[in-house]
Amino acid sequence: MNNVTTFPFKILMAALMAITTIAALTSAKSEPSFSDSLAGLTSPKLKDRSAAIDLLLKSKDERLPSIINSLLSNQLFYRKSDSLIAFFRKEEKGTSALAVLSNKKYTGITLREWKKIIINNRLRTKLRSALAIIDINNPSPLARKRAIRQILKQIDVKQLPELSKRLNSETDEEIKDLLELTIFTFRLKGGDGDKLESIEKIKGSMHPSVRQVLLETFQNEDEPESKIAAQIALQEIDRKLDRYNKIETLFFGLSLGSVLVLAAIGLAITFGVMGVINMAHGELIMLGAYSTYVVQICFPTLIEYSVIISIPVAFVISSLAGILIERGVIRFLYGRPLETLLATFGISLILQQSVRSIFGPLNRAVKTPSWMSGVWEINEALAITWNRLYIILFSLLVFALLFLVLKKTRLGLMVRAVSQNRSMARAMGLKANWVDAMTFGLGSGIAGIAGVALSQLTNVGSNLGQAYIIDSFMVVVFGGVGNLWGTLVAGFGLGITNKFLEPWSGAVLAKIIVLLFIILFIQKRPRGLFPQKGRAAEN
Repeated sequence: MNNVTTFPFKILMAALMAITTIAALTSAKSEPSFSDSLAGLTSPKLKDRSAAIDLLLKSKDERLPSIINSLLSNQLFYRKSDSLIAFFRKEEKGTSALAVLSNKKYTGITLREWKKIIINNRLRTKLRSALAIIDINNPSPLARKRAIRQILKQIDVKQLPELSKRLNSETDEEIKDLLELTIFTFRLKGGDGDKLESIEKIKGSMHPSVRQVLLETFQNEDEPESKIAAQIALQEIDRKLDRYNKIETLFFGLSLGSVLVLAAIGLAITFGVMGVINMAHGELIMLGAYSTYVVQICFPTLIEYSVIISIPVAFVISSLAGILIERGVIRFLYGRPLETLLATFGISLILQQSVRSIFGPLNRAVKTPSWMSGVWEINEALAITWNRLYIILFSLLVFALLFLVLKKTRLGLMVRAVSQNRSMARAMGLKANWVDAMTFGLGSGIAGIAGVALSQLTNVGSNLGQAYIIDSFMVVVFGGVGNLWGTLVAGFGLGITNKFLEPWSGAVLAKIIVLLFIILFIQKRPRGLFPQKGRAAEN
């Protein structure tokens, strides 16, 4: 009897076990393993690669961040013969490959055997968002902050649970505020929670994504209270953005002005003291820029210090070139300004062609040291580039040093004496010819220093100086010939004016407006803002 009753029970248990096994096999088949998902990246079809990436992003494998970073940097390859997927590494002895699954390293590889795994921009956006979600749990506060900012750029309401979970465990107050901003922005975007509360929490932010969500809420919202709240928040953001845009324009004006001051300050000395219209001044700036390029070639391991090394080198080279020009040509043409203009214009053409013959006709790129690279992000609406900020400070430093040289040294005293009354200075025993040579060398050396600064803003080429020679003359004439304070005020004034005119008039028309203003101003005050004083100043 017992055998009869247990037999159906055994059959039932066997059937249940078979069903469980089939379900397990079906589940395993429907959820590919990490290696199977990885193999999908080798498919020639972008659709299959996209599906493989979706499966990879669902996994919790520790190798996932490395795979994402390699895909984003185009350093994930597969071998054509066996579809082996590997990270590529560039080393001193050549390129090597590190297998993703086996962690086996391959050296001395032939690139023809490997093919790059290509992704499109949509997949890149998805990978960056996924990597940011992984990085919000990074031990480094800086990495977490960077990850949250990346998530805020690509609004995906599906990421809300992960963000809320991180908020509960976050200890850094600044990161908590950024997380709250992101969470309430996502809630407003997805219609989750109290909209008025979300608007209240995010209304002070100037982040582009926040403004976009508020704009969509204002345009699409049916509830009057939420619509009005979104409108008020948008108006407040726009006022802040306008204020910071003006500050940014002011900074770019100061940056342009600092370049004009550096380019014109040497010309102000030579033009004011000697009355020489030096059309080769731009080429002296160019020599300073090429000096920076040559220093980087000669000292490739000292890129971080190359700019500092280039300053005295450029000063000496441009000074010597200026003294040679003065002693070889200009000293025979004193009192004949039009002839000096033609002669120096010919010298500028000779210098340009000489540089083309030595360095070639193509522009040369000068590397920027790491301490001058990047931007200083003050907030979401205002970022200042370090190289331009350093150049502004550098131009003020050069101005201060030159001012001290002219006011506190014997050379400066002689320069001021000759510039104010050349005949009287000769009668007092000053060697005016020697003063002229030293003055021209000093002005030319400062032009070379200006070339060092310009090499950090643009490529170095034979026509570099021609872009600044006209502006330099405008600064000198507008500020007052031979007056350093006039050059400083005129340089910064014209730079700021130019940048404020550009948004509504364009770059070319802005320069024309500035030129017309200077022409009208010179008609009223021919000697500029700060005219030179002296017994023979009228001459």
